[in-house]
Amino acid sequence: MTATTTRPSDRRISPVFVGILAVTAVTGWATWTGFAEQPGVAVFLFVTAAWIVSLCLHEYAHARTALHSGDISVGSKGYLTLNPLKYTHALLSIVLPVIFVIMGGIGLPGGAVFIERNRIQGRWKHSLISAAGPLTNVLFAAVCTAPFWLHSLDGVPRDFRFALAFLALLQVTAALLNFLPVPGLDGYGVIEPWLSYNIKRQVEPFAPFGLLFVFALLWVPSINTYFFDVIDAILRGLGISDFETYCGQNLYRFWQGSNEFCSISG
Repeated sequence: MTATTTRPSDRRISPVFVGILAVTAVTGWATWTGFAEQPGVAVFLFVTAAWIVSLCLHEYAHARTALHSGDISVGSKGYLTLNPLKYTHALLSIVLPVIFVIMGGIGLPGGAVFIERNRIQGRWKHSLISAAGPLTNVLFAAVCTAPFWLHSLDGVPRDFRFALAFLALLQVTAALLNFLPVPGLDGYGVIEPWLSYNIKRQVEPFAPFGLLFVFALLWVPSINTYFFDVIDAILRGLGISDFETYCGQNLYRFWQGSNEFCSISG
């Protein structure tokens, strides 16, 4: 059944999202003040919760842009409530990205809001809907890195600075991966409306495997090195050093034990 109207309740912020925001705020405070007995646990919870918030905002941006472009069905699907449990594939949008952050420190793109594209007229609108998600990651990265490129780190505790650096790395990797023009990723969604019908028909069968293809390439040492060199260059341009992202990830993965180099040099 397809809805033709959007009710006020369809836009009400979900208690689930509010709860995630609360976890982000409390653990961010614990990281800032050093309240937690184990700072690594606080950093882990803070970065993970903030990462989930960014995933929700990413999907919300897709849905909100689609709503204003003509797809009024997104409200009835719960996409405007910021509730990650409403996504078409919660596993792909939330669980899998968090697992990749824990395992490898990579901001895995989400992508599980179903947009009824037939309701939307105009190629620019289709492109903007696809671009809205990764642009949210860009904005999130700008917020995380603001204290660094504004040179406003005086008084910012070491652990909180490291956590922000690692969170910024996740946002930059998510934005860069999402903008790749690979079928199944948002970057391809941006250019797809401008492609011929024959090209789109030939590419369509490969869309479900696009993300797997990208991550298979990242397992190639030379490509992996080049990819993270690009990420490091972007972060350095924003005022974040390799040392800060390294120590942020080390602190996040608290179960591996603390690195004395980060403790002494921080």
